[in-house]
Amino acid sequence: MTALVWLLAAPCLLAETNADRQAQVRDAERAFAKTMADRDHAAFASFVSAEAIFLGRDRILRGRKEIVDGWKGFYEGPQAPFSWEPESVEVLDSGTIALSSGPVRDPNGKRVGTFNSVWRREGDGTWKVVLDKGCPPCDCPPAGGPSGSPGGGR
Repeated sequence: MTALVWLLAAPCLLAETNADRQAQVRDAERAFAKTMADRDHAAFASFVSAEAIFLGRDRILRGRKEIVDGWKGFYEGPQAPFSWEPESVEVLDSGTIALSSGPVRDPNGKRVGTFNSVWRREGDGTWKVVLDKGCPPCDCPPAGGPSGSPGGGR
C-alpha cells in the first residue's frame, strides 16, 4: 500500500516548479519570523539546521545549540526587539538551496537593516536555515526610496 501511495504522489513531486519552491521558502521565512513575534524560542530552534552558522556583528554562532542559546535573549520580554520579513527569495534549480532576503525592522517599524538567510531543503522536504548573515543597524531609506545592494542580515 505504501509503495502505491508513493507511486501516485511521485508525479506531483516531480511537477514542483521553482515558483512553488520559492513560495515554500517564503512561507518558511515568514513562519521563522513569526516565532519572534510570538516569543516562541522553541519554535525558532525548529527552523535552524543542526550545522547552521549565524554570522553576527560581534561573533559567529556555530550549530543549532549555540545559535539557539545565543538568540535566547531576543526571545525574553513581552515585546520582540525586531522583526523581519522576506522581500526576495531565490531557489537553485536543483531545489536544494535558497536565499531569502528582506528588511529588518525595530519595534516601531523603522527599517534598521537587511537580512540574508540561506535555506537548505532537508531529506524530509522541510527547509532549514543553514547560514544567516547579520549587519550593523543602518539608516535605511524608506520603502520605495533609492535602493542599493542588500548588505548583511539580522
